[in-house]
Amino acid sequence: MEEFARIQEKYTAEAQKRIRPEGTAQYQVLEQSDSDRLRHLVDDIWADHEALDAQPSPLKPGDCPKFLIVGAGLGGILAAVRLILAGFTADQIRIIETAGGVGGTWYWNRYPGLHCDVESYIYMPLLEETGFMPSHKYAPGVEIRNYLKSVAKKFNLEDKILFRTQLDKLEWDDATRLWKADMTTGRGPKGAEKSTLTVKAEFVWLTAGLLSRPHVPKLGGVGIEGFRGDLFHTSLWNYDVTGGSSEEVFPDLSKLKDKRVGIIGTGATAIQVVPCLAQHAKEVYVFQRTPSAVYRRGQKPTDPEEWKKIAGEPGWQNARMENLALNISNAPGVPDLVNDEWSRQRAYSALVADAEFAHVTPEKVPELIGEFLARDAENSARLRTRIAEIVEDKETAAKLTPWYPMWCKRPTFSDTYLQSFNRPNVHLVDTDGKGVESVTPRGVVANGEEIPLDVLVLGTGYLSPAAYGADPSARAGVAVLGRGGQTIAQRWAPTGAATLHGCASHHFPNLFWLSPTQTGVSANHAHPLDQQCRHVAYVAAAAHRRAGGLDRNGLAIEVEEAAQEAWSMKILAGAARFATLTVCTPSYMNNEGHLVDPKATPEDLMKRARSSPYSGGMMGFAKELRDWREEGKLSGIEVSFS
Repeated sequence: MEEFARIQEKYTAEAQKRIRPEGTAQYQVLEQSDSDRLRHLVDDIWADHEALDAQPSPLKPGDCPKFLIVGAGLGGILAAVRLILAGFTADQIRIIETAGGVGGTWYWNRYPGLHCDVESYIYMPLLEETGFMPSHKYAPGVEIRNYLKSVAKKFNLEDKILFRTQLDKLEWDDATRLWKADMTTGRGPKGAEKSTLTVKAEFVWLTAGLLSRPHVPKLGGVGIEGFRGDLFHTSLWNYDVTGGSSEEVFPDLSKLKDKRVGIIGTGATAIQVVPCLAQHAKEVYVFQRTPSAVYRRGQKPTDPEEWKKIAGEPGWQNARMENLALNISNAPGVPDLVNDEWSRQRAYSALVADAEFAHVTPEKVPELIGEFLARDAENSARLRTRIAEIVEDKETAAKLTPWYPMWCKRPTFSDTYLQSFNRPNVHLVDTDGKGVESVTPRGVVANGEEIPLDVLVLGTGYLSPAAYGADPSARAGVAVLGRGGQTIAQRWAPTGAATLHGCASHHFPNLFWLSPTQTGVSANHAHPLDQQCRHVAYVAAAAHRRAGGLDRNGLAIEVEEAAQEAWSMKILAGAARFATLTVCTPSYMNNEGHLVDPKATPEDLMKRARSSPYSGGMMGFAKELRDWREEGKLSGIEVSFS
């Protein structure tokens, strides 16, 4: 018991070291930077602009598709396919995407060593529908990107996507029951020739991802932009600098053989990048503020005979997704089909919720936190032992050891990252929670010492989803004007977030979105995305059938105010169970340690609590949706048609 208490004190002390009063303001979003150099770090270097210019445009001024989907990442492609599987046709769908290709995060991120961190059999969507067998238990990024392109092709969506296009504004017209969509689209070299395009749509579906805006820390000295060596963010890896190709899983970074390379950041990206840099660069300096929890990976090729057993029954992929969710939530008597380090993280439901603690009252929060700390104790001790056994230098091993509950930062998995620090050319620059101090034209200053560098890699992550609040239009970067010209922020200002099932809101007819707000969440992000896409596709199809058919025009599908208030109160009632994040070290998950505003009024806290995920866990959320659909009444939704 004394050891348990000592560890909790250590957790608290380490978290306090890292909390900064400026919170998320310690970062700058690259696309919004005042520095030309930093802004250009997120230019689309992957787009084949000549090929895109040669394609006929799927959207022309005045067009009016039935469905306009915003985003062609995993969520956007999944949304389109679920609509098609619900009975709509690809011809009724148009997709707009800011990038030059399909894939979302898998389009942009192409860094060496990139793989999904969740089993690909449950992460890659629609495997049952496509019959595709992933090459490995954890598929490489290039395979996922190409797979998503193949899904778009299989479902005849290839020529329905307008790339290099940003949706700027949506405005609802009650008279026509249509959304007016204003967008900016690019053509020509680098997509730099901008023009405006206005279309209408019967339905709009926002599918922006959670981590889509790369950011970097604001540093002293000359700032990151003043570094004179080569500089890039991992979200857009520069192979012109390093050598290699984005089409290779483990590219030959031959141009780094005589280079001193620094990487700022030790999150999930760096865990995969550092071993690749270690193999090729002359010297590698890893700048660390907070160490990641690095568990065993256990990568292996997919065995075709084993695959026949995995994918042999109808509904297998959803059942396997549910199996991981059940194991993480400590459901009794459930076999472990996934059988990896994720499925052993029995304390992770502190973050993603579960049925057992769905209705925790505020006075029970300390007891709840104690329960999850105890549940994590053996797992974290096992992790600390692993690090000590792998890393040969004891001082380095100590600095690579995380001191926070495992749910506070996304766990990572590698059989090569920790081992990299046994190499003579890899140097850990631990800052004891302070972070890098400043940048000079020639290098980086940490712990009062300048470290000269030739190349600086920024593995510094993305703007926290908390920065957008609950408003899905803010995350998508779109001005949305609903009935009466009101925005979502204006409608929600008096009460806080207000949705039915987390995907639609009163006053915004025929508008849907994908979001973690008021929905189930999971370690496997593809699971809630698929549940939400199935659900919205069902609502759209059922409403159309009620009105006379899937090709019927003039429908308005709108959440009733009483129904969204009832759902929001259910979310509010379970929000206290997410107080487990208050004991965490700063990260994007807890708004850099500023989860609760100390100046907030009780009313403000209640408003914020309505933005929580569903407190009964992913399986509870899925059951709520399934039971609602099986009732067959579209309860809480008004369907009208002209």
